[in-house]
Amino acid sequence: MAAMGWDVEVILTQIGEKVLAYECGVEIKAFSSGIHVHAIDDLFSSLASGSFRNDGMVVIPCSMNTLGLLANGIGDNLLARAAQVMLKERRPLVVVPREMPYNIIHLENMLRLARAGGIILPASPGFYHHPQSMDDLVRHVVGRVLDQLGIEHTLYKRWEGVLT
Repeated sequence: MAAMGWDVEVILTQIGEKVLAYECGVEIKAFSSGIHVHAIDDLFSSLASGSFRNDGMVVIPCSMNTLGLLANGIGDNLLARAAQVMLKERRPLVVVPREMPYNIIHLENMLRLARAGGIILPASPGFYHHPQSMDDLVRHVVGRVLDQLGIEHTLYKRWEGVLT
């Protein structure tokens, strides 16, 4: 999104920072311009206030622990507080669950969050566009996330039906 000219606000949990480094080989200090990193414990951040204008929030990937916090209104860190702000201000909150399979607690938390206005978007890419690489699959999921935020993109080929 930063490459598209958007200002991007990032909040990483402690384990999220480690997962980013381990799974993606990316360190926080390597983020480009247009990406602003906020400390998870900074509840004085602008993101903790409904008066801070933004177009929505995406929690990707979202652990089941974080999902539980969000679904139950526990705002004890900046990520959870910013999500509460999205819900109370009726702005898009897109949550991409990380784990599978789901147990009943996970499903009930997803239902609770969806009822509160959150959007649950599992990372389940489509195959109708005949992906050729892992990057194609990732682009499809990211594109679907951007769709939920109303952001135009060309990350994947949209379904146009089948000629019969």
